[in-house]
Amino acid sequence: MVTGESKEVLKEKVMPVIHAFLKERGLQLSGEKTKITRIEDGFDFLGQRVRKYGKKFMTTPSKSSVKSLLAKIKRIIYSHLGQPTSTMIEELNSVIRGWANYHRHACSKKTFCYIDTCIYTMLWNWARRRHGNKGKRWIKKRYFRTIGRRNWAFFGTRKLENGTTRVVDLLHMNAVKIIRHVKIHGAANPYASEWQEYFSKRLNRKRSKVTEQPGRLNAEAGFPRA
Repeated sequence: MVTGESKEVLKEKVMPVIHAFLKERGLQLSGEKTKITRIEDGFDFLGQRVRKYGKKFMTTPSKSSVKSLLAKIKRIIYSHLGQPTSTMIEELNSVIRGWANYHRHACSKKTFCYIDTCIYTMLWNWARRRHGNKGKRWIKKRYFRTIGRRNWAFFGTRKLENGTTRVVDLLHMNAVKIIRHVKIHGAANPYASEWQEYFSKRLNRKRSKVTEQPGRLNAEAGFPRA
């Protein structure tokens, strides 16, 4: 992703440089995926919508990424009609956690809330379809419990080898904390020797956050620390 002052600069000056840079390494730009557009109009990049609103620059999960996630979640839910609820929840948690951690650096709070609502609707319909002869109160008591301020936390139970049972809660995406991405210095160049120390320190800070964040995020979402 490259920014420039005008379409002409990008097309006539930047593009040839990129083509030459990639050609030396046996690579080339994809004609289908490469386009020049105004930042005010926005564009999708790696599952996120990149756009500038006035003086504010924002990245949000793209509509296609959200649609793909919900379709995958729906397939998982309705493929577990006759299987233990805990098995379905564990598979859902893996997908939800991975998607939320990827998008937690963007402006994703509203999207997380929307996805939680969609998942709740899917699970409610799934439960009613699974128990067509049961009432709403029975279904709520069977599949939903209260965790803190959440009154509709979807859960299941798994029997352990020692005979006891363990409660498995569905990950609430909105519980994943949004962590803003720290911008790179505008003049920084990863290929210039004078900037190697800067990128080395930046990478070390990122690695330290990666080792700290998963346990804390999972604990906030109702999962034990690793």
